[in-house]
Amino acid sequence: MKTSALIEAILFVAEEPLQVSEFAEVLELPLDDVTATLEALAVELRDSGRGVVLREVGGGWRMYSHPDAQGYLERFAATERAARLSNAALETLAVVAYKQPVSRGQVSEIRGVDSDHALRTLERRGLIAEVGRASGPGQAVLFGTTALFLEKLGINGLDALPPLADHVPPAGVVDVLEEPLRGGEPSSASTS
Repeated sequence: MKTSALIEAILFVAEEPLQVSEFAEVLELPLDDVTATLEALAVELRDSGRGVVLREVGGGWRMYSHPDAQGYLERFAATERAARLSNAALETLAVVAYKQPVSRGQVSEIRGVDSDHALRTLERRGLIAEVGRASGPGQAVLFGTTALFLEKLGINGLDALPPLADHVPPAGVVDVLEEPLRGGEPSSASTS
């Protein structure tokens, strides 16, 4: 793969401007070669009429959308599809992903708040869908994640989700955190 293509791929995933030295280290190339490639790529992108430009900013290099696309990007950003998920929606999505199939009531019980709006948002975005009905009284709708959810996460199946145990604090820590909610006296563990 050409150096310019590798640089472009790195820039695509970078969240902030990257210094020439960072590219040189990753690509195992001399600083001068990387600088020349970055400058040539910036000219190529500018002159090609593509939708992105490469600029040197803040001591590093970063890709930006082309300034001429601003009006279209503003229009896109105003669409529902472009809007980011709220924390409530992300929390609800996590519950559905790990507990599916799960009912609306179960999601709300786990979260401790009404989750109807978040579930509707996730369903409208195609991240969750009705996967069946509960067998009990009322036959509640059961939700599960969709193929789009897997695609957005970049995984092939739910077995690729990280285990929940990796994110749950030890029981002693949970007890200390929950004590103020129970109205009890602080334990000796919380005073150290």
